[in-house]
Amino acid sequence: MDITIHASFLPHNDPEASLAFYRDILGFEIRNDVGYEGMRWITVGPSGLPGTSIVLQPPAADPGVTDEERRVIGEMMAKGTYGGILLATADLDGTFARLQASEAEIVQEPTEQPYGVRDCAVRDPAGNMIRIQELR
Repeated sequence: MDITIHASFLPHNDPEASLAFYRDILGFEIRNDVGYEGMRWITVGPSGLPGTSIVLQPPAADPGVTDEERRVIGEMMAKGTYGGILLATADLDGTFARLQASEAEIVQEPTEQPYGVRDCAVRDPAGNMIRIQELR
């Protein structure tokens, strides 16, 4: 079987702030930017890897989500417990310095983890947990 991960989805509540984070700070390219009925879906991804993307989507855009579920999703996003993703880089220290200079919300500085990786953690503008692991 030949299966790859094509896209992952993360919620956003401010498309311009999300663009600034993923495009301007992390250096991702914009692949698609679609608006519909006052909502906006933005697809971003690492340059040179067109088959791997993150779709930044409005939270609870599904019409089947109840008002109570929307409220809970909003609370979880505010706490940073709703969405997250693991990224990787060969230059963790350089990436972290860029994140720090941008005033991104730092959760954890680069750290050797007891499970054998070195990583750091930040939150994107929507509160999603972004862990960035060092490639070795």
